[in-house]
Amino acid sequence: MKFVLFSDLHLDATFRWAPSALARRLRLAQRETLDNICRLVIEHKADALLCAGDLYEQESFTPDTAEYLRATFANLAPTRVFIAPGNHDWCGPSSLYERVQWSSNVHIFTDSHLIPKQLDDGLRLWGAAHRAPANTDNFLHGFHISDSLSNIALFHGSERGFFGAQEEGKVAHAAFREYEIPVAGLTHAFVGHFHLPKDSEWLTYAGSPQPLAFGTGSGQAVLIELNGKETRRTRIDVSALAFNDITVDVSGAPSMSEIVERTRAAVAELHGVARITLFGSLATTADLKLDDIRRISSDLEGLVVRSRDVVAAYDLVAFAEEQTVRGQFVRDVQNSNLASEEKQRVLVVGLRALDGRADLEPL
Repeated sequence: MKFVLFSDLHLDATFRWAPSALARRLRLAQRETLDNICRLVIEHKADALLCAGDLYEQESFTPDTAEYLRATFANLAPTRVFIAPGNHDWCGPSSLYERVQWSSNVHIFTDSHLIPKQLDDGLRLWGAAHRAPANTDNFLHGFHISDSLSNIALFHGSERGFFGAQEEGKVAHAAFREYEIPVAGLTHAFVGHFHLPKDSEWLTYAGSPQPLAFGTGSGQAVLIELNGKETRRTRIDVSALAFNDITVDVSGAPSMSEIVERTRAAVAELHGVARITLFGSLATTADLKLDDIRRISSDLEGLVVRSRDVVAAYDLVAFAEEQTVRGQFVRDVQNSNLASEEKQRVLVVGLRALDGRADLEPL
């Protein structure tokens, strides 16, 4: 049999890190990504679409999203759709899953323990749901099958061995170990929750089909082909909006105009959204204003700018040797108990003030 697997789309995510206009564009891109996934199902004549949870955000979903999902999955009929709710789209009385009149080809797993659905004479799919946003137990604990069928599972959970590779702040939900999959009598588990992809002998994490932030997600769905107990996987980019993460060196740029030109050249061939990270030794003549970079003209639909490891190109060693007010200021700050980043800020502000400048904080 053939399936398309995805997870962690997070429809109606708030994207708090993004300006409001960009956040709206990202939410539209999420729907476009699901449309791409459904086209993949049709193109490859898949037997079913599998969603391993976090399809949408329970705290922020809209009636419009509910109707969009109902119509989108109905349009796949008679192809079956199986959804195993996660911790962000947990299944409860107020969930979108309970409010929609789903078409007959859609099956939502609603039990907190693994329940079977027969796919054909030799293959059975087991699925389960998160019934709350937290404190969901390991679905594999105490679970065991012993029969001649091939048994696969669909759920949302944290494989402990892969947890360290995830983005900072990720919380473990329904935590398990990969070795528990074959011990339970399953031939494979298709799992959601981690936004980075993983293919291993016993499990598949699809990863986010549309990135949710810079440095996370992969923009992929997975075409699954099962032949007996053999699992063949093909990853396909389905993202509607590219995320570009680039750096621009400001070293040696004598003015803001030069920094803007360097940034414009760096993004000239890019599409989608981009995060620009500025770094380097900033000339003391330059007045670095991040808003000026954010306003550059390009084909990008969104631009996020930050400075990291940008230092003012003052010769602090030479200044500290001076028997002047400037030299005494540098020595006092260097010998203070301030944290290193705060020392750097105070030095730059103070030195620019001593130069008679009004633009005291350029970084």
